[in-house]
Amino acid sequence: MDQITPTPTRTIALAAVVDVVLVLVFVAIGRRSHDEDSALLGFLTTAWPFLAGAAVGWLLARAWRAPLRLAPPGVVIWGASVVLGMVLRLISGQGVQLSFVIVTAIVLGVFLVGWRALALLVRRLRARPRTSPR
Repeated sequence: MDQITPTPTRTIALAAVVDVVLVLVFVAIGRRSHDEDSALLGFLTTAWPFLAGAAVGWLLARAWRAPLRLAPPGVVIWGASVVLGMVLRLISGQGVQLSFVIVTAIVLGVFLVGWRALALLVRRLRARPRTSPR
């Protein structure tokens, strides 16, 4: 039977916050690039479908068990953010064009999987034995 080492609560919370912040950064960049108003309500209207998708991704992947792993957590959170985010945008009457879906998939992939890849790289580099100069 596999034993799972519990992930520290601080790591789980930090990973969740990073995901939320990166989704919000994606929304801010998108709204800014389309010269949309900076009103909070408009920002939240754009953000909520992707945040809901990320939350569902966290639940589906049980990301709290290994929030820094690329797969399945990072990939599932990314996929749910994009797919559910687009479905919720469609249901709520927001625009869903193919080009937007493609850009969303790329940017959220780079953000939500990318930061985990960087974290993994940093952890591996820190774990490497250091060689002393000769």
